[in-house]
Amino acid sequence: MSSKREWKPLEDHSCTDVPWLLLFILFCIGMGFICGFTIATGAAARLLSGYDSYGNICGQKNVKVEGIVNSGLDLTQKKYVFFLDPCNIDLVHQKIKSLALCVSACPRKELKTLADVQKFAETNGSTLCSYELLPSEYTTDPRAAKLCPKYPVPESAPIPFFHRCAPVNISCYAKFAEALITFVSDSSVLHRLISGVMTSKEIILGLCLLSLVLSMILMVIIRYISRVLVWILTVLVILGSLGGTGVLWWLYAKERMSASTVETQIAKENLQALLIYAISATVFTVILLLIMLIMRKRVALTIALFHVAGKVFIHLPLLVFQPFWTFFVLILFWTYWTTVLLFLGTTGNPVPNEEGFVEFRVAGPLKYMWWYHLVGLIWISEFILACQQMTVAGAVVTYYFTREKRNLPFTPILASVNRLVCYHLGTVAKGSFIITLVKIPRMILMYIHTQLKGKENACARCMLKACICCLWCLEKCLTYLNQNAYTATAINSTNFCTSAKDAFVILVENALRVAAINTVGDFMLFLGKVLIVCSTGLAGIMLLNYQRDYTTWVLPLIIVCLFAFLVAHCFLSIYEMVVDVLFLCFAIDTKYNDGSPGREFYMDKVLMEFVENSRKSMREAGRGGGAEGRELKPMASGASSS
Repeated sequence: MSSKREWKPLEDHSCTDVPWLLLFILFCIGMGFICGFTIATGAAARLLSGYDSYGNICGQKNVKVEGIVNSGLDLTQKKYVFFLDPCNIDLVHQKIKSLALCVSACPRKELKTLADVQKFAETNGSTLCSYELLPSEYTTDPRAAKLCPKYPVPESAPIPFFHRCAPVNISCYAKFAEALITFVSDSSVLHRLISGVMTSKEIILGLCLLSLVLSMILMVIIRYISRVLVWILTVLVILGSLGGTGVLWWLYAKERMSASTVETQIAKENLQALLIYAISATVFTVILLLIMLIMRKRVALTIALFHVAGKVFIHLPLLVFQPFWTFFVLILFWTYWTTVLLFLGTTGNPVPNEEGFVEFRVAGPLKYMWWYHLVGLIWISEFILACQQMTVAGAVVTYYFTREKRNLPFTPILASVNRLVCYHLGTVAKGSFIITLVKIPRMILMYIHTQLKGKENACARCMLKACICCLWCLEKCLTYLNQNAYTATAINSTNFCTSAKDAFVILVENALRVAAINTVGDFMLFLGKVLIVCSTGLAGIMLLNYQRDYTTWVLPLIIVCLFAFLVAHCFLSIYEMVVDVLFLCFAIDTKYNDGSPGREFYMDKVLMEFVENSRKSMREAGRGGGAEGRELKPMASGASSS
């Protein structure tokens, strides 16, 4: 059995899951082929330079498209795409339903009549009506109503690098967002929300920066005062949740008193929002206090592990910057992926549509490149995240299983990256592919559920939601198992399946410890996220409260809180990862070592004290027959024999 196999931490390294690495490389080559195909078929030129409704690429000479008038024109001097009705957006097909022309300049001021359009053409040499109309015919030809832009023509400016004339006024985009948000019945509500965001943009940026600073400060606190961090977080979260709830009720009472004298729509919306926030905060505070009351006896179990995790960050300070590198690589990949996606939207052969204009379509098997590209987004994104997990696991494993910490590599993070690149990329590719296999069906079901919204019966809706929920739970379980499999691979240099099986056996044998240490540790880190969100949200309430008379601050506050949670999650997820890796190392250490000569523990002194205290509590509780003794049952064979 794998549970009996001897573990030899960091003693030898070998390449793992090489076939999966080759498969991943072949898949990436396929992604590169899609990019090359779109560039070779002219999609890149059409995307960057733009093209009109007749298939002409702006800024160059063009080839005649059979059966299409106004195609094959020389548009060397006309470098910008202009839409006659830029706000007429087709949400179903994600495109602008408007005649597009190539023009030599965008209208930099509003044109209210056809006479203004004619004057603009004569002055700037930029004809904004269709090619068959001369500027002198704009005000006399009856076809001008259809072939000229819808007036008033909004002030426009070219989009950098993409040569499209875009309206400067954001009201067009507000209407587009209004159409997307189906739950807004009154269009004025959305316009007020958007104006609230625009009015408060400086405060929003400042609060987002505050959440970043608070996350960094919390990481520093974790490094230097990890022993008291748990209690500090507990007290601060209790005070923060109670204080935040009290402030919300105080603001609600104050706003209600002032609302009786000033009856405005914005005041009513802010009053209703404050009531909802206050009730939600009260319910959240009660639930949070109940959970903390239930888990108070287990908080002490987390302190030792947090203390060692703090030492890890002291010895490996570069761990703090892992979210930055991962996020940077993800942004680069997502930028590449989005660019190729835009290329795909303009690739193919010119085909006349039912309106007599040109569309570019891909025929045959190549039209399924979209699906391949979508799978690539998920797999490669998961691969990048898995590389981060393997890097962190390798660095922490090196720290844990190095008896003399002064013998650690100069940069354990870079040493871990080196081992990943040289030996374990195949394992990471296989683990990320398994997550992709679960994520894709869930996304398809979510898409089906969205498309059938309001059409399917209650039974079908319930079944769809149940399947989505089950796949989500399976994805989370596999993600956790994958992370432990990467740790086992970093320890023993075994392939993915063997590592996953070994890690699963260790976790099952120590299921109570997983619940009592690992879960409580994650919960305390969640409290850290709550602290950052509450602090940022409270600062946002106090700052935005000064603007309540002339702006709606519901949406700005939601944006700030969401960003604060994402920032806190990015930083504290690294700490959570370190705690998980330390726990698996600790479980393996106590299973195969007992402290005797030749089988000395690798663990830190704090964890040794933790083991002794656990055994002592187990013996005392065993005499008393209490439940706490059963929960502190020692590790398997190795620990019990010492």
